[in-house]
Amino acid sequence: MKEQKLFWIPLDNAAKIFPAIRSKELTTVMRLTAILKEQVTISCLYRAVERVEKRFPYFKVTLRHGFFWFYLEQVDHPVSICHDKGMPCRSFDSKKGDKRLLRILVHKNRLSAEFSHILTDGYGLLTFFKTLLVYYFEEKDHHPADLNDTFLSSRVDEQEYEDAYNRYFKENIPGVIKKSKAFHLPFPLKRKPRFDVLYAILPIDRMKQVASEKGVSVTDYLVAVYLLVLQDICLEAQKKGIQVPHKIARIQVPVNLRNIYPTKTLRNFSLFVMPEVDFRMGEYTFDELLKTVYHTMRLETDEKNISKIVSRNVGSERNPFVRGIPVWLKNLVLYWKYYSEGTNQYSGVVTNLGKIDLPQPIRNKIDHFIVSPPPPNKKLKLNCGVIGYEDKLVLSFGNITKSRDFERRYLNFLTKQGIHIRITKPVMNNEKL
Repeated sequence: MKEQKLFWIPLDNAAKIFPAIRSKELTTVMRLTAILKEQVTISCLYRAVERVEKRFPYFKVTLRHGFFWFYLEQVDHPVSICHDKGMPCRSFDSKKGDKRLLRILVHKNRLSAEFSHILTDGYGLLTFFKTLLVYYFEEKDHHPADLNDTFLSSRVDEQEYEDAYNRYFKENIPGVIKKSKAFHLPFPLKRKPRFDVLYAILPIDRMKQVASEKGVSVTDYLVAVYLLVLQDICLEAQKKGIQVPHKIARIQVPVNLRNIYPTKTLRNFSLFVMPEVDFRMGEYTFDELLKTVYHTMRLETDEKNISKIVSRNVGSERNPFVRGIPVWLKNLVLYWKYYSEGTNQYSGVVTNLGKIDLPQPIRNKIDHFIVSPPPPNKKLKLNCGVIGYEDKLVLSFGNITKSRDFERRYLNFLTKQGIHIRITKPVMNNEKL
């Protein structure tokens, strides 16, 4: 890719659905935030952003409308740096001239990057954001970071913007069995604007200890707690006479396919596994839920099982009949499939970006990170993001309902396991930079 020449690229396989479903509320925008130990120096941030947009030219694009598909086209105006004064994960409003798909936001010691899922997944956002932080502290401290990875100083590799789904597509693979409809939280929606976020900061060592005592990972443990809370809410609703038409709970857990298939791609390259329990079988103990989650996570992340999903998704895209349908009609079909075959099939989302590692000497300049997944849709109503850094694990609950009952139950359970929790919310302000 030549930086001096404007280019265009088709959407990757996962990104194709997002133009069809995104709206002012269902923004498809995710956020990654670093809470620094000192106030951000704006002049240094501008220089860092100039460097990072050259390192990631395939993110400096806008969405274009073709006859058969949407595509991404490079733009020559700089990445925007905004004052962070509103709710996270807001939409990119093309009617107001905001045609880009990423933004940098800053307020005092809080530095964030927001990306549309059309561009990339959590791993791609994290890679971009870590690079931005390294460049920022190099500009501020006037000396290079101690880099163990040559990525930050390397040139753009064409594989970084490949559609890896197509690369690893296999023909003649058995199809995936369609899942039944799942249980959804029976909470009423808030009035617009609905999206609200709650952050819970936990000691990461204690969280690891609690999970290790059960012989599972932190992700397994947090997913099992999610299922336990859904079970409690479902049983309580039934006792109150509230109709619960679907009694299977599934949690969608994103999986980074780069750990399965070798690629350098920084575009979308993730799929989901969905641990499930059927409440019709009786009430589950927490240990039973842990067992189910543990084995499902390992079975469904097997390469052969993953290849079924990749082949289904890419295979439908390659179908000659589908390829010949105009984009406006594809959008209607994708919108319908998202709700009928997508969100109907799962009850919640747990997105864990893992524990973040940064090079010295910038490691001690950041207090903690926060990841905020895109706002949930009206059926899902709530989701959870997880990220760790140094001694802190941060849970981010995105919610569009009038109730905080789920978060209260979830955090109360963790507290009973001897995990100290500090609760915070996004700072809303109208101050000027």
